[in-house]
Amino acid sequence: MAIPAVFTASMNDASASLRHCRPFWHFWLARVLLTAGFQILTVAIGWQVYALTGSALDLGLVGLLQFLPRVLLVLVTGAVSDRFDRRRVVAVSLAIQAVAASVLLLGNLGAGWQVSRGLIFALSVVVGCCRAFDMPAMQSLLPNIVPPRLLGQAIAMAASANEAATIVAPALGGFLYALGAELTYGLAAASFVACLLLVSLLPSSRVLPTGQRVSLDSLLMGVRFIRSRPDILGAISLDLFAVLLGGATALLPIFARDILHTGPWGLGLLRSAPAAGALLMSAWLMRHPIRRRSGHIMFAAVAVFGFATILFGLSSSFPLSLLALMLLGSADVISVVIRGTLVQLETPDDMRGRVNSVNSLFIGASNQLGEFESGVTAAWLGAVPAVVLGGVGTLLVVVLWMRWFPQLARRDQLAP
Repeated sequence: MAIPAVFTASMNDASASLRHCRPFWHFWLARVLLTAGFQILTVAIGWQVYALTGSALDLGLVGLLQFLPRVLLVLVTGAVSDRFDRRRVVAVSLAIQAVAASVLLLGNLGAGWQVSRGLIFALSVVVGCCRAFDMPAMQSLLPNIVPPRLLGQAIAMAASANEAATIVAPALGGFLYALGAELTYGLAAASFVACLLLVSLLPSSRVLPTGQRVSLDSLLMGVRFIRSRPDILGAISLDLFAVLLGGATALLPIFARDILHTGPWGLGLLRSAPAAGALLMSAWLMRHPIRRRSGHIMFAAVAVFGFATILFGLSSSFPLSLLALMLLGSADVISVVIRGTLVQLETPDDMRGRVNSVNSLFIGASNQLGEFESGVTAAWLGAVPAVVLGGVGTLLVVVLWMRWFPQLARRDQLAP
């Protein structure tokens, strides 16, 4: 994420301070391992379910099953993050995800059961439930670890760590899967366990007193808060519908095998390409933070995301496809920067879990539900038309949101 101007009086001083903040580096490495474990697991599940069924719809169903728990649990997960120790919430989620990866590992080793379509779907639901809890809790931990004056740079560095893991992990997972699925699932399980150990070293983080009564009104406060902030609502809903329509992640196994004619290694590189572009853009934004015309920049970035999606859908060249995905990732991270900065700066700490839970729901809808939408559309029309139409839909969303949220389009500074 970009570093808001209000936090960047002295980049060098902030860097020196963060170097001596041990809890932040525990958090930073835990974020890397959490993202790596999930990305490796996703690559393996996607390739294996497509190898088992050859169905584009099943690829979309995996994304849907990971997303539905976020919808059903959105009010609960935010309240849990604000009421209980966020560190323990993340730790329990990691332990369950490690068990899920281990079940798939043992299934591929022939330990009394075989990996089937039904087992993959069931474990996708389990992983989706875990992600519903760990995402808002993890996002809410960082402001409790570093002092406010360093929060901007800490967010930027944490986002860069996330993108770096998203670059390396899918490619590594793809290469290992070519040698044996059990290697990929074993690495995912090990990543979750290592992350759990690091999270246990973080300071406890509880915001609300344990005795405070939980009511429907308190659960809905995050929703009401977002509705009362047009800029936040416009930013997260723009990202939701743009990625929902333009996302092609679920179809990458089809493009890798049937259109670009590569193996699992190619799928890993394709999944890494958007993060490579995002990491480069994150590095640029750390040195050149978004200070002015943030609304115009956000809408321009989402439009570039749409054009890059169309280019990827029409490409039959592996290098050109990688380039299009890198451009897509570069544009997407700008939207992530602006949305994330708005949420962090304008949300009180005692509501951060509930607001981040709703925000995570929007992110999950754009990713997992977008994968389902892509799978259904590809099953009806084919992979290439599905991706191209998604890119066109993203451009239409940009036009509509500029009309419906003019205040966001005219927003100048990210922070007052």
